[in-house]
Amino acid sequence: MEAAGAALSAAWSSVSAALVPPAALGLAAARCDPLCPLQDAELRAALEVLRCYGLHAAVEEWFLEVLQTDLQAHIAPEFWNCIGQYENTAEEQQCSALLLDAFCLLKCRLEPYLSSMELLEGWTKAGLLLGTGAQTLREKVYTMFKAILFFSTTKPFQEMIQQFYSRTFRIYMRQWRKGEEGMNECESSMSEAEQESDTEESGGESTACAGCGSRREQCWCPTAMERFRQLNDILRRLNLLERVSADAVTTILHRMIKERMERRCRGEYEHSFLNEFQEWIEKVLGWLSRVFLQDGPLAHPSAEASSTLKRWRCHVQRFFYRIYASMLIEELFSIIRDFPESKPAVEDLKFCLERTNLRQQLLSSLKSALEIRLLHPGVNTSDIITLYISAIKALRELDPSMVILEVACEPIRKYLRTREDTVRQIVAGLTGDAEGSGDLANELSKADPVTLENGQESDDDISEPGDWVPDPVDSGPGSKRRSSDIISLLVSIYGSKDLFINEYRTLLADRLLHQFNYSAEREIRNVELLKLRFGEAQMHYCEVMLKDMADSRRINANIRDEEEKLPEEERPPFSLVAVILSSEFWPPLKEEKLELPEQVKEAMEAYSKKYEKLKAMRTLNWKYHLGLVSLDVELADRTLSLSVSPVHAAIILHFQTKSTWTLAELSEVLKVPVTSLKRKMTLWLQQGVLREEPPGTFTVIEEEQKDQGEKVVLIDSDEEGDSAMASQADQKEEELQLFWTYIQAMLTNLESLSLERIHSMLKMFVMTGPVVTEIDIQELQGFLQKKVRDQQLIYSGGVYRLPKNCN
Repeated sequence: MEAAGAALSAAWSSVSAALVPPAALGLAAARCDPLCPLQDAELRAALEVLRCYGLHAAVEEWFLEVLQTDLQAHIAPEFWNCIGQYENTAEEQQCSALLLDAFCLLKCRLEPYLSSMELLEGWTKAGLLLGTGAQTLREKVYTMFKAILFFSTTKPFQEMIQQFYSRTFRIYMRQWRKGEEGMNECESSMSEAEQESDTEESGGESTACAGCGSRREQCWCPTAMERFRQLNDILRRLNLLERVSADAVTTILHRMIKERMERRCRGEYEHSFLNEFQEWIEKVLGWLSRVFLQDGPLAHPSAEASSTLKRWRCHVQRFFYRIYASMLIEELFSIIRDFPESKPAVEDLKFCLERTNLRQQLLSSLKSALEIRLLHPGVNTSDIITLYISAIKALRELDPSMVILEVACEPIRKYLRTREDTVRQIVAGLTGDAEGSGDLANELSKADPVTLENGQESDDDISEPGDWVPDPVDSGPGSKRRSSDIISLLVSIYGSKDLFINEYRTLLADRLLHQFNYSAEREIRNVELLKLRFGEAQMHYCEVMLKDMADSRRINANIRDEEEKLPEEERPPFSLVAVILSSEFWPPLKEEKLELPEQVKEAMEAYSKKYEKLKAMRTLNWKYHLGLVSLDVELADRTLSLSVSPVHAAIILHFQTKSTWTLAELSEVLKVPVTSLKRKMTLWLQQGVLREEPPGTFTVIEEEQKDQGEKVVLIDSDEEGDSAMASQADQKEEELQLFWTYIQAMLTNLESLSLERIHSMLKMFVMTGPVVTEIDIQELQGFLQKKVRDQQLIYSGGVYRLPKNCN
């Protein structure tokens, strides 16, 4: 029995001596001494003894327990004590050397266990041991290394690792020259952009090495790269490479990509940087291969290492796409503003968005930028419209589904609805009257029909079924496919074409009435283009207005021919040219009172009679306050030739009969309010024809006073560009009165009606025709409530009715 126990003890001692360093068993021996060499036959005999006693299954478990104890009690404390001593080293070169020494010591301590692990794997495969399997044992050992040694690392250690890898990354990127080895890496060729960045990083010191930062004669780049190789080999041997270096490598790559992008891409929208960065990423992957793949001519990367490098390639590309996309998103407002010059940046952003999940970030960032930088009272409406047009162009390039445009630019659309001059500015842009309106005028010339949101194309309307793509997931459930046509998008701000048609009628009428030469070629072209856009029925009234101009020219020519046939004494004292309007087809004209001098009225009556001869059953209703008068003002020492409004001409004509007039006297004969008349007198004061002395009394200045300095002629702002059309408020009041007439008729016949019924009937009977007058239900409710307050309506039980005393 004692002999059997002695044999078992000897067998266990032999196996343990072959697997575990003596120091781990409490025996006196240097930790780095090799394990006791035993013959294979001796070990097999010892294992057979253990097998006979059923202890061969406990060998692997015992080995792992001894390894864990040794790691916790000796190896880990020794390693971290070394690291702690090096943390206070300020000099980078020395710090990297001490860091490598610490890991060399760690490898020395763990190498015996790695050899034993391989020995155990061989015994298990040979059937000498009953173990968990080679792969499982290896995983347990490596997991124990990571868990005990690096479960928690100190911040100084992380900084040391990051500094080490950051320095070697910079050295590699500055020294890299494809296809050339053995060259002094400090003299490697660099691109112009990299040379510029080197100058920035080194503070402009040409004597400093671009890689290690030391003076060129003290360059330690080769030493650093050798330490880099040795440390990676150690970490790879201990299977600690990912655990120790992954965080540092990730941080470095993220920072380097961001720094390079700030230098190269910030504010540069006219060039694409995708290809340039793809080349740079390939250089980065060369450095990563040195980290994760074994160096040397005999090195053959394992499948696991190749998979790791492939994974890091994906990481680097994903870093780049996210950082680049985030930068472009931050600058998207400026990119839109500069479009189409910034089209390369838009294409880059589109490419990156397809590979990242940053659409929501883009939407929130762009909406915020628009609200802060654009949508406030300090920006002109025309500038807002210009940027909105650029946004349409840029965002349809970025996102053909138009979802980004719909969501991000909705604040612009809402804000433009609050601006009173939005429709006017859009129409002016369409007709080429607004400054910088080339985009809209060019869009109009495309002659595509306008489509509104409720008339957007269906999926069946797409010409090629293969071209259909679903909307992005961030599109709202109620969103429709928007037209990419700029004019359609602008018109759909209000959801109706009629506002734009009516505004164009007003603009066209104002322009025609200010030309005074019947030239309408440009307007005819615009109307034809608008007919293609909005339909012929919508533009019928505008066609009649243009026809009126042509008819007026012909009628005036006929009347002038007849006048020339008359004897000299029977001809009118001055030439009179009229613009004859079909009142039902023109927008409401501005109404002002004005009494003209008798000789002018007589000339107008004579013209009317001649017109009645040409156009039987028709007559003329003169608008005395509208038009242009060309006259010569003859004074004692000078003659002024001017073209002025009828009221200005009427004022100066009265001074022919009397050289001095008071403001009250002129107001009475002209039938013009005193306040308005005083403003009109300013023109003649500025021209030096009249003087006001005393206040309220005006006298003709026959001879110009020589001692007075040259007068600066100022044009009254009320007169400059004064429109012949009624104001929008006046037009709206007239439209509401039209509605009121219909409402009274409906309530007279039907006694009582709800708000919704009144609105639907108005839409049916009033809001139709080539020129549509619209009123939404909220506006109608406000109008009816005003009539209730004025006691012209009664509201009770949710219906409106007329008072009983109203016939």
